[in-house]
Amino acid sequence: MKKDKKIPTATKAKSYTFFEDVYDVVRQIPKGRVTSYGAIATYLGTKLSARMVGWAMNAAHNAKPAVPAHRVVNRNGMLTGKHHFATPTLMEELLKREKIEVKKETVVDFEKLFWDPSEALAL
Repeated sequence: MKKDKKIPTATKAKSYTFFEDVYDVVRQIPKGRVTSYGAIATYLGTKLSARMVGWAMNAAHNAKPAVPAHRVVNRNGMLTGKHHFATPTLMEELLKREKIEVKKETVVDFEKLFWDPSEALAL
């Protein structure tokens, strides 16, 4: 009986995923600034995918290099992703380390601190 040839399963080519696109954008948010799930989705050309950006942020804690997921909030500046951090207060603590004030789980001066990737990363 003839043995079947094995097909190589590992290749050097890497497929690029939506999550990695999100992480690339988030890594560019300057310290002391925040953006929203929707702004990232719009920048990536998938305006209706804000929830998918949220899923990417939920999975970002193991990404290398590190992703500053604490800088991504909802469209009103609320820390809706805080429950996906190691502790319920860690997201707020990380923002406060960057001199971002948070009251009632919402970024104070959100409009002033908002970083729009579509403007900042425009070609």
